[in-house]
Amino acid sequence: MKKIIFATNNKHKLDEIRKITDGSLQILSLADIHCNDEIEETGSTLEENALLKARYIKEKYGYDCFADDTGLEVEVLGGAPGVYSSRYAGEACNPADNMEKLLHALVGLKNRNARFRTVIALLIGNEKHFFEGVVNGKIIEERRGEAGFGYDPIFIPDGYERTFAELGNDVKNQISHRALATRRLAQFLTGQ
Repeated sequence: MKKIIFATNNKHKLDEIRKITDGSLQILSLADIHCNDEIEETGSTLEENALLKARYIKEKYGYDCFADDTGLEVEVLGGAPGVYSSRYAGEACNPADNMEKLLHALVGLKNRNARFRTVIALLIGNEKHFFEGVVNGKIIEERRGEAGFGYDPIFIPDGYERTFAELGNDVKNQISHRALATRRLAQFLTGQ
């Protein structure tokens, strides 16, 4: 089984990707390689941030690895919060703060179209590859559901009537932006 490093310390993301790949890859976290470094996300795009994290691990530890960055892009806000999704309400914010700021920004607006976009950067050997997953949907006016993380309680994917947080992890891991990007990564790595 192919072993690869996922350049993250985010337990939610790690669990999600391990479930999505369903044992087709052995995915190790930064903790598994004893990396406790905080890798700065200084890029201006999701692609740049994903590549920054993957390059850091490849250059410092020598492992083939991948990293991701995800953003919630709201149409009426010109794609914001986008690359700043995890720190939309400020550096010391939490997901509840981010959701509150976004809901406040959308008060009274009819256009609530949004999309989640994940970009994965893979560094393997001397090659660089990108994989993207996008899920379109809309932002609702109040939080609903307990599962998931981040903006999941306020995002309803197209074709559904429930938020990612209401759909639960099993459904979300089949249809999410991260699932789409991860499946493309896994297909590439396993040749299937």
